[in-house]
Amino acid sequence: MDVVVLVAVLVVDVTNFITVSDASKEAFKTATLLKTLSVNALIMGEVGVGKKSLASYILPDAPIIDASDFNELLTSIESAREIIITNLETSPNIKRVVDAIESNNIRVIATAKSSYMSGELDNLFSVKFDIPPLSKRVEDIQPLVNKFEQEASMIFGSYVNIDMKKFKPDLTKNSNSLRRQVMINSLLKDIKDTELMDIIENYLFDKLGANNDYKDNLYLYEVPLIKVGLKKFKSQLQLSDKLGLNRNTLRKKIADNKKYL
Repeated sequence: MDVVVLVAVLVVDVTNFITVSDASKEAFKTATLLKTLSVNALIMGEVGVGKKSLASYILPDAPIIDASDFNELLTSIESAREIIITNLETSPNIKRVVDAIESNNIRVIATAKSSYMSGELDNLFSVKFDIPPLSKRVEDIQPLVNKFEQEASMIFGSYVNIDMKKFKPDLTKNSNSLRRQVMINSLLKDIKDTELMDIIENYLFDKLGANNDYKDNLYLYEVPLIKVGLKKFKSQLQLSDKLGLNRNTLRKKIADNKKYL
């Protein structure tokens, strides 16, 4: 279970910025220009698109403070010459933050969710730009997967090679969810049955307590078995034979689990 905890911790980190797609190249070009200028900038986009990576590229020596940590942010503004503020939209008092920045005359690179707007920010940031989600930068997905494969190989001590033809990337949280997916795939590649059972045991520990728990949790076993069986044997007829099930029984199990299949 220690390995599972390790993966959960690792996914908090974000990847170095990948520049394969035109949109990524343009964002990186803007960031490179900002390295040479003494202006404040706001980088916007969804979680996991690389906002903090670009901010750190622009100001590599600046402290990074989350806007939700209001007191620490104000303290850092008063003591730093330059600062990176992440998740600007979470600030409990954005006007006070802006006033502190302006009165202390420090340079700021900030990140925020897509299309974050606030009247107090118009005069503070000379440059504002968006980083599109990975779903609109598909050329960046393969290089990211390759990078995460290398990282996973170093962590788990075994070579990882994901077949992209069979791999459906999880882009719900952009590089964050993609990285997590690659890590989990890598972790499970050579997993033992006892280790898999330990994972399921840990998953079920806080979920059991109702009268129908046995029936309600069978899908954890049946769904992956049916999915891989249909992929491997191509038909319900062959799968029912391999599983030793009546075809009607298999059809019923498929119908019962249709939301997962």
